[in-house]
Amino acid sequence: MTQASDTILEAKFSPNIKLYTLLYVSFFMTLSVVGIGILPFWFLGLGQYISRRYFEGLSCRLTPHHLQFSKGVLFKVEKTIPLENIQDLTFIENPLLNMLQLKILKIETAGQSNPMKNDMQLVGIIDANDFKEAVLIQREQLSKNKNSNPTGEESNTETVSLLREIKDLLIDIKNKP
Repeated sequence: MTQASDTILEAKFSPNIKLYTLLYVSFFMTLSVVGIGILPFWFLGLGQYISRRYFEGLSCRLTPHHLQFSKGVLFKVEKTIPLENIQDLTFIENPLLNMLQLKILKIETAGQSNPMKNDMQLVGIIDANDFKEAVLIQREQLSKNKNSNPTGEESNTETVSLLREIKDLLIDIKNKP
């Protein structure tokens, strides 16, 4: 992911995610015939093991320019979202999440091909409101820094100077016999 020195804030996740994952997956297992047969094994240890591994694999970092997230048990997923592309941060709550004192932070970005799809859902961040505010503050600061020199005068001067040197070199090459 990123070095610790680049990290502004690292999200901490609630251990209640393990129970949430166990119950969430078991709900979908009850909807299928095959899942009902696996359900006893799920509750007797397999689900607890997978939920624990999932919790241990969660990581989310806020850096000066990106939000980086990783998760997974067998298959790891790492996402990096540029802060300038974040359009919306939304909290999702439901009775199960409320019972476990969890929230889902849904992050939507610009340029999505499917408007119903969101780029990232962070479940169970401790102090989720503070994390959301930190992301918004960093995004705003990045936006201000970008807009403080909108014309890029320094880089324009360097570019013009470089182009003049290239032009002079081309004239010299053309004038050589």
